[in-house]
Amino acid sequence: MCQYSAEDGHLTDYHLVHLSSFGFKGASLTIIEATSVLPNGGITPQDAGLWKDSQIAPIKRISTFFHVRCLNLLGTSRFPLSVGKSANNHLQSQGQKLGIQLAHAGRKASTSAPWTVQERGQTITATKDVGGWPDDVMGPSAIKWGEGYPEPREMSAQDIVDVITGFRDSARRAVEAGIDVIEIHAAHGYLLSSFLSPLSNTRTDSYGGSFENRIRILIEIIKVIREVVPKGMPLLVRVSGTEWMEELEKDSWDVPSTIKLAKLLPALGVDLLDVSSGGNNERQHLSPFNDRQISIAGQIRSALYEAGIKDLLIGAVGMITEAEQAKEVLEKTVGEGVEIQDEQGSLAKADVVLVARQFLREPEWVTRVAYRLGVKIKWPVQYERAQFLRGSKI
Repeated sequence: MCQYSAEDGHLTDYHLVHLSSFGFKGASLTIIEATSVLPNGGITPQDAGLWKDSQIAPIKRISTFFHVRCLNLLGTSRFPLSVGKSANNHLQSQGQKLGIQLAHAGRKASTSAPWTVQERGQTITATKDVGGWPDDVMGPSAIKWGEGYPEPREMSAQDIVDVITGFRDSARRAVEAGIDVIEIHAAHGYLLSSFLSPLSNTRTDSYGGSFENRIRILIEIIKVIREVVPKGMPLLVRVSGTEWMEELEKDSWDVPSTIKLAKLLPALGVDLLDVSSGGNNERQHLSPFNDRQISIAGQIRSALYEAGIKDLLIGAVGMITEAEQAKEVLEKTVGEGVEIQDEQGSLAKADVVLVARQFLREPEWVTRVAYRLGVKIKWPVQYERAQFLRGSKI
């Protein structure tokens, strides 16, 4: 969840407290919010960034806390975490993991933080006097996202090279900062997402037109990141499984398009596909049921299994707020969506659930979920005296 609280792209004390609260209370992987790979790639002027070396140290400070100071927190027989000695010999670190989401906002860049607008859901352009760059907003084509957004220019060949290089260099800096996992943000109508869709990408060069051309920039970014990160470092890609335009347009980015892309990812070194949806068109027509995104993840996972592809994990997101709901997605889901047998012989729609808003509501969500499911976990030693009382209504 973007916090819009960075200073010239640099994370602050706020981010240390904000992110560490999740790792300290049991999240096995915490992912730093969308982090811009170029100065013109932030959603707002207050977005996190990793386009220059001075932005490494604030992230390194947070990764050090995760790796050394998240103490004696979580460890179950089913999900064992590596335990190693910390700087203090009598303490043990659970080896909490920290990821980062590398991104470029594209034609949705240079807008103002959501709390600065008068109406919920309204968007206003961040002008130069408040640190914005409305004259340097770019997309695959000169197609404005919607009301309140800047007018983008169509990217030149050099712009595309700069973006690819920006992702590569930011990934290198992320490794130097101690990041464990990198996610490429190609969802929600931001730059890479807008390249994927024929509705927002009307280019006539090698980066537009056919499916192969529209995914080209994402494929090239995956390749250059794999070249600069350690072998075996997990690489995730987030996509919008559909842009919810099937009912309005003959051609759009949809679930079959995502499945086609997903089948290519394992060979490129992608370990997990994080399946979200929407965000690329203001006319999007959302399906009404609450588990719409989870169902899409199930369709993709099913198609991969049917094709014999089992080395790409699928992540599900969207309105996951309760313990039983998360458990059902991962273990035994029946009804709408696709039933797939996993390694434990259960039926699952996804391999991983990714939770965002609920952690903002409850940084201690892991401990509550464990209690609700009857799973015994290790609390922080400093908090052991305050565990939920037997019979508590949590």
